[in-house]
Amino acid sequence: MEGAVEIMLGNGLPEIHKDTTRTVHSNQQDWYEETIDDDLKWSFALNSVLHQGTSKYQDIALLDTKRFGKVLVIDGKMQSAERDEFIYHECLIHPALLFHPNPKTVFIMGGGEGSAAREILKHKTIDKVVMCDIDQEVVNFCKKFLTVNSEAFCNKKLELVIKDAKAELEKREEKFDVIVGDLADPVEGGPCYQLYTKSFYQYILKPKLSPIGIFVTQAGPAGIFTHKEVFTSIYNTLKQVFKYVKAYTAHVPSFADTWGWVMASDQDFKSEVKEMDRRIQERVKGELMYLDSPSFFSAATLNKTVSLA
Repeated sequence: MEGAVEIMLGNGLPEIHKDTTRTVHSNQQDWYEETIDDDLKWSFALNSVLHQGTSKYQDIALLDTKRFGKVLVIDGKMQSAERDEFIYHECLIHPALLFHPNPKTVFIMGGGEGSAAREILKHKTIDKVVMCDIDQEVVNFCKKFLTVNSEAFCNKKLELVIKDAKAELEKREEKFDVIVGDLADPVEGGPCYQLYTKSFYQYILKPKLSPIGIFVTQAGPAGIFTHKEVFTSIYNTLKQVFKYVKAYTAHVPSFADTWGWVMASDQDFKSEVKEMDRRIQERVKGELMYLDSPSFFSAATLNKTVSLA
C-alpha cells in the first residue's frame, strides 16, 4: 500500500504535496488522501493537521480526522489510527505471547510508535522488552504526541535502541522468547526489505530465538484482491525456515482492508479455546479490547481464495 499522501484543503490545493490537477472539493472540507494503488485511493475528512516533521529517513505527520481520530502518517502511508489501532496491535502481539508457555524477553524490530511495546508490557511474565527502531525522530515524535503510549515509553522493562534491527540482532548474544516484526511493508529497495528475506530469517533472526521461541510479523494487506502482494509471500518464505507457520487476518477499518499477521516457530501452535482464554485471564493486565480466543481462532481460518494462494 505504497503511495503519496496529500492533504486536500477546501480550496482544492494539497497542503503537503502540491498537485494543481486535483479536483476542488466544493464543500470546502479538508481531506486526507492516500494512493493505495494506481486505480485506488482512500480518503477521509480532516479536522486539522496537528503536526508535521521530517527526519533523516522519512516524513512524519499527525492528523486529526473526523472518522478515526488522531492518525499517524509516515512517508505518505497511514501507520495507525486512534480509533482502531488496538485491532492491529493486539493481533500483532498477544497471540504469540499467549502461545508461548512463559514469555519473558521480547525483541521488537521497528515499533517506534510504542504501541507494540505497550501491548507486550500488559503481560505479567515479561521481564525485558527491547524495541529497536532506526529513526530517533519518529520515536521522539511519537513520545511527544501519542500520549496513549507514554506509560510504555517510561516503563523500566523497556530498553530502547536506535539502530538498524538487522545489525542489532546480529550483535546481540542473548536469545529471545518472542521476536516481533512491526515494520513497514517489504517494498523492494525500501529500508525494511532485507528484514523479510529468507536469508535474514534463517541466519540472523532464527538463531536469536530461544528453542521454543516464536517470531511474529505484520504481513500487510490480506484481502481477496491484495493478499498476494505481501501476505502470501511472507507466509511462504517463513515456511522455508520454520517447521510451523500460522497466518491470521482481521479487518482494520482505517486501513480500508483486511490485514494479515504471520507467526512462526519450530514448536507447534497447539492450544484450545479454553486454554487461550485462561492464559489471557491469568497473564494479561487489564482487558483486551479486540482479541479473545474465539476471535483469534476465527481469524486463523482463512477464506478459500487466500488459503489456496
